[in-house]
Amino acid sequence: MAHDIEIRTIPFQFGDDIPPVWNPALPEWSHMVNGASLAMPYLEPFLIKNLREALPQIGDADLCEDIRAFVGQEAQHYTNHRRYNEMLKRHYPELAIVEESMTRSYKQLSTRSLVWRLAYTAGFETMTMGLTEWLINERESLFHGADPLVSSLVLWHMVEETEHKSVAFDVFQAVSGSYLLRALGLIYGSMHVGILSRRGYVAMLKRDGRWTQLRSRLRLWRMVGRFFTKVAPAMLRALLPNHHPDTTRDPPWVREWCDAYSNLASGQLPVLNTGKPIAPTFLQA
Repeated sequence: MAHDIEIRTIPFQFGDDIPPVWNPALPEWSHMVNGASLAMPYLEPFLIKNLREALPQIGDADLCEDIRAFVGQEAQHYTNHRRYNEMLKRHYPELAIVEESMTRSYKQLSTRSLVWRLAYTAGFETMTMGLTEWLINERESLFHGADPLVSSLVLWHMVEETEHKSVAFDVFQAVSGSYLLRALGLIYGSMHVGILSRRGYVAMLKRDGRWTQLRSRLRLWRMVGRFFTKVAPAMLRALLPNHHPDTTRDPPWVREWCDAYSNLASGQLPVLNTGKPIAPTFLQA
């Protein structure tokens, strides 16, 4: 059966009134997310290209439908991240150099074999399951009091990562199925995106004058450590030979968000009330 994957067109707009340190209580975390956002318009078109290229090799009609839905969701993601990134670059012009390095990196990766690129795609998408669990389950400590638009962008993205969590995995299994290559794709894909994201957040922390502050560096290391301790268990589960993403239980908040979204008035954006992050309560337009 095809999975229930809804393509939601959500035209978030990010004006210059949004502070790049969108969570003033957690400036280093804010820039870690900003660095990841910077990578999305380079990563996600790469993932889309890989699954589209694999589509003629897929004989299962339901999986083909899932691929098209995956492409639709990821296209919405990177389009919105690009809008946010344009605002970031007005504050941090040096990010254009970071983007140039991302362009070169993905251009080089695009020359690799399709099977290798599908392993990367499946690996990165598997890693996002652990990321989603962390961001959603600990949303109060990570997003409480933060800018509602940026918080909504990130958590909407995570909801939809959950919806299409098995698509890239199933495509890789259909085309290759090599356990070793799948494991390597998980490790390499996760590390690669992490390195690219780091270039972005280091550049922003330097511009803010935080990179040389011991207190700021310690907070950053703690947050990076928190990331690894929360995401690592999901990655270790994914390295089991018999793993399949569908066996992973989704955080209940994902369904709550989807239900709340379906009840929005026409034209209303799903902008979360970050004063009440436990429930998906949207602000009125």
